[in-house]
Amino acid sequence: MKVKVLGAGSIGNHLAHAARRLGWFVDLVDVDPAALDRTRTQIYPTRYGQWDEAIQLFRADAAPKTGYDLIVIGTPPDTHMAVSMASLDEGPKAILIEKPVCTPALEHVDDLLAKATAKCCHLFVGYDHVVGLAVKRMCELLDRGEIGDPLTLDVEFREHWGGVFAAHPWLTGPSDSYLGFWQRGGGATGEHSHAINLWQHLAHQLEMGRVCRVTATLDYIKADGVEYDRLCLASLVTEHGLVGRVVQDVVTRPSRKWARLQGSEGYIEWHCGYEPGKDAVIYSVGNQEPVFETINKTRPDDFVLELKHIVAVIEGHTSAVDLSIERGLDTMMVIAAAHQSSQKSRSVSIDWSKGYTTAALGE
Repeated sequence: MKVKVLGAGSIGNHLAHAARRLGWFVDLVDVDPAALDRTRTQIYPTRYGQWDEAIQLFRADAAPKTGYDLIVIGTPPDTHMAVSMASLDEGPKAILIEKPVCTPALEHVDDLLAKATAKCCHLFVGYDHVVGLAVKRMCELLDRGEIGDPLTLDVEFREHWGGVFAAHPWLTGPSDSYLGFWQRGGGATGEHSHAINLWQHLAHQLEMGRVCRVTATLDYIKADGVEYDRLCLASLVTEHGLVGRVVQDVVTRPSRKWARLQGSEGYIEWHCGYEPGKDAVIYSVGNQEPVFETINKTRPDDFVLELKHIVAVIEGHTSAVDLSIERGLDTMMVIAAAHQSSQKSRSVSIDWSKGYTTAALGE
């Protein structure tokens, strides 16, 4: 595989490293020469032990334009649509867009989908937790049906974004990037939207359909040149009646990344980072003592599994849609509905027959 990674920030380094672990050829591109220098001298060697000389670094205006199997879009969310449209012209087999896939305005989504179809290009979105080993184990247990009928589902991604800024030390705070602006795809609802995506993933696993109603309260911060939500509390209802909750924030220390499916006969929980280097799945049926299963994993491992999943789809070894553009856009619709619900102080419905557009959001 030959890969071009656009954006030399934290996510670009993670995916470049994952591709190299798989033995792929990697070109890393950024508009800022300083970002490329940080990658070579600071970010990559600090994280992974040493710089990999096999990675080719290019300024955006000097980067090759063809010959790639996969192009990774690791730029800010408000650039994703334009950069992805341009990348389609290079003829890759697939494009991986970092989450969130776009802004809550959902502009130009239909254009991207139409062009990708015309170019026969697979589009993926980087919600990598759903292809992680612990989530897969949770889904295996759900498929057994031992916990009975699903009663409710809760997912939380509560994490102070100090960790984000520690991974981007050249940023002094949220005002220095899209993170401090919910309209650009930042804030808790955009940055930690892994929680919404995982909730939807598990709802699909339970065959409960898509989210059709969102009732949300967001805590917005508007000061010092920023405007973002630091907390999102969202109640979700699916087409087939599953009711549950998502919580996302950028204030919680220590972090809590957790999911729980309560059934009529038992429960299953997923814990990200249960112990250093380990995720966990905990479950119980009836009055039995809980079973604890831990799974060894580091954050770099998540990105390797993500790339392996993409290759399996490209090569026709799986038809799984876990990372598909459609699943990523489903999450974006819930993000848009959550903002609208909070701002209008009412529930918002999603009419999926109208496509991926804010026109699909109503009372």
